[in-house]
Amino acid sequence: MLEILKKNQVSRRFLMAAEKALALVVRGSDWSETSRITTLFTREVGKIRALAKGGRRLRSSFDAAFDLLSVIHVVYLRSRSHGLDLLTEARLEERFPALRTNLKALYVGYYIAELLSEGTQDYDPHPELFDLALESLRNLGGAADLRAVAAHFELVWLQELGYGPRLEACAGCGSEVNEAMLSPFATYSAALGGVLCSACAVSARDPRRLGVSAWRTLRQLSREMPGELQDFGPVWQDLRPLLGQLVSQVLGKRPRMLAYVDAA
Repeated sequence: MLEILKKNQVSRRFLMAAEKALALVVRGSDWSETSRITTLFTREVGKIRALAKGGRRLRSSFDAAFDLLSVIHVVYLRSRSHGLDLLTEARLEERFPALRTNLKALYVGYYIAELLSEGTQDYDPHPELFDLALESLRNLGGAADLRAVAAHFELVWLQELGYGPRLEACAGCGSEVNEAMLSPFATYSAALGGVLCSACAVSARDPRRLGVSAWRTLRQLSREMPGELQDFGPVWQDLRPLLGQLVSQVLGKRPRMLAYVDAA
């Protein structure tokens, strides 16, 4: 009788059709001595927050530890009340051990997790962003420039959320912008969301000078993975403050890990 009552309680709290997803662990906290709350960014449905009952036990029913930046296959029951979902299965798919031997790379990985956790909505899928997150974490373990990996992810993240900077046309009047027009430097307006032509730059409320090489690199990073880029090291003094400002505006706060990325 008690077992029937427990099942009825579960059926009232959760949709009983189990769902499956491939997920990246982007946040976690202890719920009790034996259970854990984990935030997952999934390829199928976007971000979910779920309770793993018994997830802290050494001998748990889960085949995967919920370590930050682990990739896992999960089965879960979705909450009816928009509360915590309930994890019923978790199987490890991939870890990124190279990050454990490179502290700066690990910080960039944590930054990616923070953007996914803090900057996306529950059940708002972005499969391309999920794929890029995994690709970025793999690149962090290689020879790629860490700042370039972070910048490429930031720009795609901004584009996916609808805040990608306008780089090909003036953010003020919409006229085409090219390299010859911008020499010796471009003017960027965070308030207007992109670069400005010379006419609009005069009346901009928040003009920021951006070297032409930095503008060119920004365009490349918005389209390509860092491995395809060449000779972009000297432009970071322009790009890192700008990208940090754009990300902070979208989040409404400065990301905790941003200082570590800027110092990478």
